[in-house]
Amino acid sequence: MIGFQTLLKKEILRFWKVAFQTVAAPILTSMLYLLIFAHVMAGSNAAFEGVSYEQFLIPGLAMMTMLQNAFANSSSSLIQSKITGNILFILLPPLTPWNYYGAYVLAALVRGLAVGAGVFLVGVFLAHIPIHNMAWILVFALFGSAMMAALGIIAGLWADKFDQIAAFQNFIIMPLTFLSGVFYSIHSLPTFWQNLSHLNPFFYMIDGFRYGFFGKSDVSVWLSLAVTAGAFFCLSVATLHLLKSGYKLRQ
Repeated sequence: MIGFQTLLKKEILRFWKVAFQTVAAPILTSMLYLLIFAHVMAGSNAAFEGVSYEQFLIPGLAMMTMLQNAFANSSSSLIQSKITGNILFILLPPLTPWNYYGAYVLAALVRGLAVGAGVFLVGVFLAHIPIHNMAWILVFALFGSAMMAALGIIAGLWADKFDQIAAFQNFIIMPLTFLSGVFYSIHSLPTFWQNLSHLNPFFYMIDGFRYGFFGKSDVSVWLSLAVTAGAFFCLSVATLHLLKSGYKLRQ
């Protein structure tokens, strides 16, 4: 376990030493979204009865920020190691694929949760956020962040340069998170777009996470859990397979 613990510590310190950029900056960005949208949408109809738009928005922003930063942590770490060549010092120790997977996922989980907690703590100064069920909040935060960390490992293994990681984020991660119901309830959309939203796994993560605060959601929280857990399992299996095969690592 020494190798696993060392790699985990290295991955956590990698982002923590530049926390102003990796933690504080995403929190600030989310707060700007909150201030702008809350101002523009002030007085609009609430998504749920008894829930203001500001209250509705804060959990969605927290979850969106967690997902994006969990992905960014594992993907950026791998691509940086590959390009600089220090991936060699990670591959030389007798670590198993499970060690690599666990260290990268747990480190990304720490960053995602730190950023999400920061967004929530700042948000509560702007609007009262009730907590309906803490267990659901933790389940979706952990599953969602871990799923995105696994996806980040896959992207980091696949990419050969920073441009490819940026393209992955800009053309896949960003659209899926922004179109997942962070800023709106899907019931406000036309039928076609509602049906299309149900194909977006990010929607279930954010909707289930929001249920933990308000006890209300656009779809069944159990369906959201099933989709989120299923996506996490599939991506974890794919990630472990790539790590075992040495895909783009042992060439």
